[in-house]
Amino acid sequence: MKVLSVASECAPLIKTGGLADVAGALPAALAPHGCTIKTLLPGYPKVMDQIAETEVVATLPDLFGGNGRILAATAAGLDLLILDAPHLFMRDGSPYLGPDGRDWPDNPERFAALSWAAMLIARDGVEDGWKPDIVHGHDWQAGLAPYYLRRHSPGTKSVLSIHNIAFQGLAPPWRLNSMRIDASDFHPNSAEYYGQISALKTGLLNADKLTTVSPTYARELLTEEFGMGLQGVLRDRRDDLVGILNGIDLDAWNPETDPEIRTYRTPKGKAPNKIALQEEFGLPDGDGPLCIVVSRLTEQKGLDLLIDALPALTENGGRLALLGSGQPELESAWQSCAARFANVSVKLGYDEALSHRMMAGADAILIPSRFEPCGLTQLYGLRYGTIPVVALTGGLADTVINASDAGVKAGVATGLTISPLTADCLHDGLLRLCSLFSDSKVWTKMRRNAMRHSVGWESSGAAYAALYKDLADST
Repeated sequence: MKVLSVASECAPLIKTGGLADVAGALPAALAPHGCTIKTLLPGYPKVMDQIAETEVVATLPDLFGGNGRILAATAAGLDLLILDAPHLFMRDGSPYLGPDGRDWPDNPERFAALSWAAMLIARDGVEDGWKPDIVHGHDWQAGLAPYYLRRHSPGTKSVLSIHNIAFQGLAPPWRLNSMRIDASDFHPNSAEYYGQISALKTGLLNADKLTTVSPTYARELLTEEFGMGLQGVLRDRRDDLVGILNGIDLDAWNPETDPEIRTYRTPKGKAPNKIALQEEFGLPDGDGPLCIVVSRLTEQKGLDLLIDALPALTENGGRLALLGSGQPELESAWQSCAARFANVSVKLGYDEALSHRMMAGADAILIPSRFEPCGLTQLYGLRYGTIPVVALTGGLADTVINASDAGVKAGVATGLTISPLTADCLHDGLLRLCSLFSDSKVWTKMRRNAMRHSVGWESSGAAYAALYKDLADST
């Protein structure tokens, strides 16, 4: 089965979040199930710099303001189709933001072009004769692909994955023509969303199947609390919505072979990495757990609540090392915490190698997200025996077994879950963490459980393959 995966980012070539990890992992996860995946990716400067050889397999004149090409290439073990459109993608900055930190003003057209290219590949194929059986789009950036397919290549089946429904690709209605959306489709049962165009809503209404990145998040999306205004659309399509849990790259995240750390096979092997981590962050020794946060600093991640709950950790011998960046007010608040507490250290920004060293050296990772479609850092934590302390939401709820009295007694706990997510409950959770850490027998058992927990793509790959097969059989 031939699948075209359409993504605005793909690890390890270009990454701002978990979407990239999924796009990068799917080809290898699906290969054992007879699925051949090509990934359609914009030709950002960072992507083009990592590709040695390319072949032009399609030309795309008049592509949303200029000419474009489809380039076939391989990189990092991925079979790629690169949308080479310099007028849209050859820019400094991130995939979505300019150097000033603001959205590119033509983002609606930039990613409409990505969706349009996916449709053309599905309808016409590329020069080597390759045509996909299924187009699998990711998030709003590929949201118009199912719409274009229904209008221009109705024989091609489509899947749209929701990685985070908070981002919906909104645009004013005067851009209908520039986004190649027929004006007759600007209504509540198609592209219109409270007076605006929504690329994500358009995709949700036109794709044959919908997925999201954990079973719990799939259920949460049907509620007003988590549906972000699209819960009605998803309730109408609940029979076509499935939650498939993300996995992680077990080779890239492997405590036995990780080149960034002193490798280990058992929880006891963490000790030298813990010492190194304390030194790297300038943290003192302590009787409590060494905790980490590796996160974007946004309200979604609940890190404002963690500031209020910190005394439960710092007053019980715990330490915290934080790596992240995001909202300026949260960056400032965390820098103030580091200045106030000797056992809190903050590094602003993101460093992939440092994140590996943090996972290897820490006792626990704190993830108090208000919502979390899947989450990957808790999976990294489990893999490295770094106990996750998480909010009971989305994929966090699906992957962490709570250290309740019953969970500890049964010997199955892998972490702690916090519910409801308030500063007081988080405070109590950190007290519980310190208590569990003080019992070496219980703590070692939890670490062993965590490191044995399945966090790879085996079952998820099979679930995607089954979904593709059902779609193909329905033609």
